[in-house]
Amino acid sequence: MADLSNARVLMIAADGFETVELFEPKKALEAAGATVTLASIKRDPIQGMEQDINKAEMATPDLTLAEVDTDDYDALVIPGGTCNPDKLRLEERAVEIVAEFMEDDKIVAAICHGPWLLAEADVIDGRRLTSYPSIRTDLENAGGEVVDEEVVIDGNLITSRNPNDIPAFNQAILSALEEEVSE
Repeated sequence: MADLSNARVLMIAADGFETVELFEPKKALEAAGATVTLASIKRDPIQGMEQDINKAEMATPDLTLAEVDTDDYDALVIPGGTCNPDKLRLEERAVEIVAEFMEDDKIVAAICHGPWLLAEADVIDGRRLTSYPSIRTDLENAGGEVVDEEVVIDGNLITSRNPNDIPAFNQAILSALEEEVSE
């Protein structure tokens, strides 16, 4: 496994995040040595969900979105859950964070409903990506070429469809980060 002790990863989430889509990538990144910071709308604990139905584990943000300086990070990870990206799309700073990472050609990884935030940031025109089926039309309307694959890598952009894709999603993020920090 790569040593990612120099890698700094930002995760952004709000109430309604899909628990495994936040905690599994976070665990994989930290196991590889990366420093992972969670930012949200406020510093209050945020409610995780299991399949948008059952309340699950909560997470306590390290920062608010307003406190994020994207220059401090090598990659951005956006978990899904229906409510999570829907709430984040309404936060101007969350949209700016996505746009800044994309403008700087840094790694941006989004899973399930997470790519909704990419559409809101207007950063997917001409990009190849995947997502949960219910938001694919939104992504196509935003100019994305949407496919049904476990993980899609288009330059700095990594996307996956659902929790079943987490192993491939995590591996894609780890590989991209290894390449990024070794440059």
